[in-house]
Amino acid sequence: MLGARVKRVAVIGAGPAGAIAVDALAREKAFDVIRVFERREGPGGCWIGDAAPPPKLRNLAALADGSADRPLAIPATLPAQTPTVRTDEEQQPRFAESSVYPYLETNVEDLTMEFSQEPIPAERSALGVALHGPDTPFRPWQALRRYVQALLQRNGYPDLVAYGTWVERVEKVGAEWKVTLRKPGVSTDYWWVEWFDAVVVANGHYWVPYVPHIDGLDEFEKARPGSVLHSKHFRGRQQFRDKRVVVVGASVSAADIAVDLAHSKTAQIPVHAITIGHTANGYFGDEAFKHPRIREHPSIARVDAATRSVHLIDGHSIANVDHIVFGTGYTWSLPFLPQVPVRHGRVPGLYQHVVWHADPTLAFVGAVAAGLTFKIFEWQAVLAARVLAGRARLPPAAEMRAWEDDRARARGDSIKFCVVNPDFEEYFETVRRLAGEGQDGVGRKLPKFRQEWLASFNSGHERRKAMWKRLNAEARTEELVETGGSVKVLARL
Repeated sequence: MLGARVKRVAVIGAGPAGAIAVDALAREKAFDVIRVFERREGPGGCWIGDAAPPPKLRNLAALADGSADRPLAIPATLPAQTPTVRTDEEQQPRFAESSVYPYLETNVEDLTMEFSQEPIPAERSALGVALHGPDTPFRPWQALRRYVQALLQRNGYPDLVAYGTWVERVEKVGAEWKVTLRKPGVSTDYWWVEWFDAVVVANGHYWVPYVPHIDGLDEFEKARPGSVLHSKHFRGRQQFRDKRVVVVGASVSAADIAVDLAHSKTAQIPVHAITIGHTANGYFGDEAFKHPRIREHPSIARVDAATRSVHLIDGHSIANVDHIVFGTGYTWSLPFLPQVPVRHGRVPGLYQHVVWHADPTLAFVGAVAAGLTFKIFEWQAVLAARVLAGRARLPPAAEMRAWEDDRARARGDSIKFCVVNPDFEEYFETVRRLAGEGQDGVGRKLPKFRQEWLASFNSGHERRKAMWKRLNAEARTEELVETGGSVKVLARL
């Protein structure tokens, strides 16, 4: 057990995972120093919106092989001042920009997302009501940012957070963690080091776009900058007005964009979707792509920049393409942690996706994929806090390694390793048991798993699928009316 050895804790990230980690650590009342480092200008993580337009994609080969998010060179002597690092697409992109567009809403119900002690306010948008009814359980992105912000605006927590501060390297030196930090300025960056007994990594993993390698794609983008986008850089339908669009991906981001462009008739009809032969999202299915104004295709073989043609593996092609939008997910990247590489979409060596069993003074909150994520963050944060406070007893290192080996054999050494579904109750209860009840008046209390959380999780997906079915039916009716009108005109002629 750690206990008295850990008095100074660094938290990386002030999004949902970082916010709940701060609360869990603070409530243990065991630490002299809790310092939070967040590179954005405020709390919220991926729920922060951007006023500036998104960057254009560059170095597509690096996005394909997962090497795009490179660490910066650290000055030889610290503290130091250096010329400001340009982190735009022309120099060294760092992928801190938002994935929010103006009318983005959550795609799971509020009960599923909210932390156990902090309900999400019942804030509904006009769009959400129009799509899902007056009792819509989905929330606009602004509500989620305010929710995370409120978590960090209580109990003196604002004093713990350094915003606009980049964590550039985290390394174990002796018995301490050396954290190298950078504060960008207008013309110079300030670099310095702070030392901690433990580090909690809670910066999320939906930052670095994954764009698969496709022959000719780089030339297509260079010929017409901005013609290749990732769903992270989608900022609404207006930029695609009257454009021929190909959307790549069979999961929820690609579905949302394809339906948005097709149902609104903003883009040229049909909107082309690369879905055939790809596995649909296990939660949301493929109903979205059955929209009558969406045409599904198999994978792309190559792209011809000169003719703006997208050639498919079945021998067919799509001509005069204006934009190719990739809804193909993200690459998890930890450039600041050279001692802990990300491999195949996961961090090897994490017990219960939280504790690095090689050194329990390094913990992760949010190292899971899809499903009940905010609540999982809470359970993980409490376990991490209790371990660092010396109030939770971990199994022997051999047992922790065996858990990882068994899971890798069962799930695969890939992102599937990090998927908790369908074992939600088992996972929540295992983490709760490891964390323990805490002491009276100390620590954040974890309730037992409730089946209504899972029911809400599933009902939200069904509600989304019902929306897509309704939109598809509306579009088919519109087409029939338009066709019928044309027939009547011809009859009169």
